[in-house]
Amino acid sequence: MENGQDIDALVIGAGPAGLIAAEVLARAGRRVTVTEAMPTAGRKLLMAGKSGLNITKAEPFETFVSAYGAAADWLAPMLRAFGPDEAVAWAEGLGQPVFTGSTGRVFPEAMKASPLLRAWLARIGAELRLRWRWTGFDGDGFAFTTPDGPRVLRARVTVLALGGASWPRLGSDGAWAGWIGVPVTAFAPANAGLARDWSAHMARHLGAPLKNIRMTAGGIESRGEIVLSAKGIEGGGLYPLTPALRDGADLTVDLLPDLPEAEVAVRLSRPRGKTTLTNHLRKTLGLDGARAALLQECARPLPDAPDALARTIKSLTVRHEGPRPIAEAISTAGGIARAALTDGLMLKDRPGVFAAGEMLDWEAPTGGYLLTACLATASWAGTHAARWPEVPG
Repeated sequence: MENGQDIDALVIGAGPAGLIAAEVLARAGRRVTVTEAMPTAGRKLLMAGKSGLNITKAEPFETFVSAYGAAADWLAPMLRAFGPDEAVAWAEGLGQPVFTGSTGRVFPEAMKASPLLRAWLARIGAELRLRWRWTGFDGDGFAFTTPDGPRVLRARVTVLALGGASWPRLGSDGAWAGWIGVPVTAFAPANAGLARDWSAHMARHLGAPLKNIRMTAGGIESRGEIVLSAKGIEGGGLYPLTPALRDGADLTVDLLPDLPEAEVAVRLSRPRGKTTLTNHLRKTLGLDGARAALLQECARPLPDAPDALARTIKSLTVRHEGPRPIAEAISTAGGIARAALTDGLMLKDRPGVFAAGEMLDWEAPTGGYLLTACLATASWAGTHAARWPEVPG
């Protein structure tokens, strides 16, 4: 088996975190070898790019960092060093001009990841070994299965960037948690759809979007779009609520967020004569289609009194079976515990081995926060790894 004693800096994983760590190491003068289990690099980045590749979010730093919840204080120094401005500079430095949408989300003008990834791989200046799957430690080395059989690499410094456990078909299967040998917070789905069994009358509404609604769960509030699917509920408007929904909180939906409850009650009090309740809701409130169907699905039989019906419309409880499986989630919560890492993101029990990206125990909603934190933590780990062993990690 290959001994690999001549490897200076090893990066395991060629997603965004691994590539930025490799680039930082190479720029510092280290000779970098990157291994990747999949046949190509950046597969999850390319998949994310199919929906526009949201790079970051343009907003005040304190607002931005608060999106990381319990991990905000831990990530803040890393995000100050590599935050939204740096993420924009990174994309533009790869020849990809960006634009900021009305919600502050930042996208490349090309609206896809492939040109950015091609330019990035050409710029990094590292050796890339594809179909090299890390299978655990071999003493002070790293064991791999490769197209040419088993290999063991030993390096002076290593950065692990293997991702979490979502989208395993793209390479991030979380298998490393079984052998890394440090405290790992159990993985859980983040930015995930919600499981629910619908009755037959919902069939014609599946696939329909619900726009202009407000959702709350466990004290968290979100306003955005969701889609009713055969498996339950999907969509970016739902994803910020995943932590609370994961803990068993009910989902509460305000179907008319721009109308005060009192005004809804007044409109419902208008005489309806022989008009059906369905038509009355449509005529007085514009409540029809998927929104009206969701109301009937979750609150049937509807109350007759206008005040009670208004309360139901403004705070509709949508019961559910929890988030969809982790393999379907956009990202994961959990990962290497903060206590297992130095301030420079080195494993305390493995000197010279650093970790970055979704391997770490943090989560954030979609909207540019995920990619920015992956880049930020990897830049931080790469910077500290580049100085190892002369400067402690």
